[in-house]
Amino acid sequence: MPEEEKNRKLVDAYYEKPTGLKTWSGLPLKDFYGPDDVSGIDYEKQTGAPGEFPYTRGIHKDMFRGRYWTRREVTGYGTPVETNERLKFLIKEGASGLNVIPDNPSIMGIDSDHPRARGEVGVQGVSMCTMQDMELLMKDLPLEEISMSLIVSSTQTPVALSQYIALAQNLGLDISALAGTTQNDPIHCRYAGFKISSPINLALKTGVDVIEYCIRNMPRWYPINVNLYDLREQGLSAPQEVAFGFSMAMLYVQGVLDRGVDIDDFAPRFAFYCSAHMDFFEEIAKLRAARRIWAKIMKERFGAKDPRSWKFKFGVHTAGCSLVPQQPVNNIIRVAYEAMAAVLAGVQSLHCCSYDEPIALPTEESVRLAIRTQQILAYETGVAQVADPLGGSYFIESLTEAIEKEVDKIMEEIEGKGGMKKALDSGWVDARFDEAALNYQREVESGERTVVGLNSFQMEENSPVGDVHRISPESEEKQIGRIKRLKESRDEKKVKDALKAIKSKAEVGEKENLIPEMIEAAKTYATLGEVLGTVRIAMGEPYDPLEVLSHPFF
Repeated sequence: MPEEEKNRKLVDAYYEKPTGLKTWSGLPLKDFYGPDDVSGIDYEKQTGAPGEFPYTRGIHKDMFRGRYWTRREVTGYGTPVETNERLKFLIKEGASGLNVIPDNPSIMGIDSDHPRARGEVGVQGVSMCTMQDMELLMKDLPLEEISMSLIVSSTQTPVALSQYIALAQNLGLDISALAGTTQNDPIHCRYAGFKISSPINLALKTGVDVIEYCIRNMPRWYPINVNLYDLREQGLSAPQEVAFGFSMAMLYVQGVLDRGVDIDDFAPRFAFYCSAHMDFFEEIAKLRAARRIWAKIMKERFGAKDPRSWKFKFGVHTAGCSLVPQQPVNNIIRVAYEAMAAVLAGVQSLHCCSYDEPIALPTEESVRLAIRTQQILAYETGVAQVADPLGGSYFIESLTEAIEKEVDKIMEEIEGKGGMKKALDSGWVDARFDEAALNYQREVESGERTVVGLNSFQMEENSPVGDVHRISPESEEKQIGRIKRLKESRDEKKVKDALKAIKSKAEVGEKENLIPEMIEAAKTYATLGEVLGTVRIAMGEPYDPLEVLSHPFF
């Protein structure tokens, strides 16, 4: 580069200033904020102290002084045996809760030996086909002592939960003592690549079955963790993330109410899974606004009387879509800022992405660094010592108010479409997702939105990522072979009888809870595809969502 050009770049860099004077989501920003910007906010009614309605400042008075957030790292790959080893590694490195995610065939509701599953088995998650998978996955883990998060979102959820319950019962454990979470948000799966296997009626039925069963039988279990995170990953804005997520959540709430369950019996066990994106202050304001909005929805719309029902409990996953493969070590910085935003916003459970995720599944080294990020936040930075430390900031309070208004506006628009179910059925929601993704891509390609290393500050050669985690080709073959052998060795009559019981009860009506029958089916080693396929048939859907296989018994 000529000397003159170098000097010009230096001068330009010295005088460079922000150009997009708006938040990541497009909300306009002023030069500075002062008392006038919060003069219309009634502190007692709209903000309040931490631990007080509407919980803008946090759901607990002492927040992290009472207990740190749960430090989890999502894991799942290869065979259940391999994932079990990674879970034990995470415990050794200081994780305070465990997260397990299924592979794509399991999310789709098909077995590992399905013809279309090949190439996907154990690649982006672990197989959860049968109780045998669950036995191997949880081997030597103290189920009665740990908090286990099964990141099963799709219509697979009741089957996976039934396998977990069946395992616990076989171990002689009281399921009422089990602690953990099922994500259980099958409606959102249509926007996470699984639309074909998540028809809305089936999604609502399976989702509500899980909530009702857990409320009646597993008081320490969070039966739903509405997945706002995956919605945001599609390119939605911060207000859209909250508005669409809450509108979907209310479908489940109404579904459980229609089963005759009182709002205060299940709302305290309702939870959410949110994104923490790159706009530091907007994300903090978004989560503060979400607490306030959900408290009002529960109290004013659904008439909940128990203060525990008003509390917005949420976990955060740092934004995977904000990470880029170019100069991947930069992702370490992105994750740290996003995690700090989550903590300052009062998160209950946190997953930090690993910096190499845009390239491959995390290695032990990169997932260890993700855990260390959380530990440094907790033990060194001081951000956990005061509840809502940014509360009272003119900027934060004004931005919280602005996001709440935008969320309310979007939710009113959804109501104007006849409610969320009709908005989904009509394709209106799908169009908003497509629009958001396209706008984001245009902004990146035009340079209007800067992503360091991707469209600016580029390098001819990117910094090395180090070792890359690779799935052994033998893992898939081992899993497929084991499932085939299991099907040959199990008592086929017991399997068939268990599936008949599910089908008979499902045909009685949508409000019949199928989980007790699914637990018994799990104990016969009926597979995910067989159990869920039986329910699908009873609800007028094809046995196989890919319409390749027919029911092996009916």
